Amino acid sequence: MYRIIICVKAVPDPKLADHIRIDPVSKTLNRSEAPLVLNPLDKHAVEAALQIKETAGASLIVISMGPPEAGNIVRECLALGADEGILLSDRAFAGADTYATAFTLARGIEKIGRFDLIFCGMASSDGGTEWVGPQIATFLGVPVVTMVSELTETEQETWKVKACIENGYRLMQVKLPALFTVTRKLNSPRSLSFSGIVKARKKQIICWSAEDLGVAGNMLGLSGSPTGVSAMTTRSSRRQVEIINGTSEEKAEKLVQKLADAGLV
Repeated sequence: MYRIIICVKAVPDPKLADHIRIDPVSKTLNRSEAPLVLNPLDKHAVEAALQIKETAGASLIVISMGPPEAGNIVRECLALGADEGILLSDRAFAGADTYATAFTLARGIEKIGRFDLIFCGMASSDGGTEWVGPQIATFLGVPVVTMVSELTETEQETWKVKACIENGYRLMQVKLPALFTVTRKLNSPRSLSFSGIVKARKKQIICWSAEDLGVAGNMLGLSGSPTGVSAMTTRSSRRQVEIINGTSEEKAEKLVQKLADAGLV
């Protein structure tokens, strides 16, 4: 039976993106004004793991890094059918860039122990860098395939997957253990069921801190992030509007003349 780990992220609801602010001191995103939801692409990662569980048999472990409220997102994954949930939550993790995030998740995965496969969403809706998955694989020393759109052959140890590239796809053969980042093309995520929600209430979410991971604070969060925002400026967007009056012929003539004066025609 496969042992699959799914990395998920609690992100501000994309429908309320205008509520997200940037902290002027730390220059990091302040997500507190928008409710947290399961990152949309991570839903496809969860669904991929669930389908493998149903067809080939697998034990599914969900891991996430975030504030205590992110535990609700982990529980949502348990309600969908995951077997175990782990939340990495500590103030020391705050302000992490992709490197520090991947490092922390990798340490958490190492603490979990043996695995055959790791699924990640290709990117998060609030960051969109597509770096965390490949960086986790690098820290763990396992192969990675990004932008997976189809699992074509899933043998016991060697899998073939189709991955998107510009204007086409690539067919990759990978020996497990490995990490896949997935796209929306891979599947259609299922919805929560009432029975799943009831079952999830009985499942415990394990919470690990920096101390539990045995990692020094200077390697985590903002302190352990090699990238950062050095300065920020606000930019106002203004448009000048001029209304052209006259008959249709006069307006057309004036418009063409203005475009010509501006060097556009």
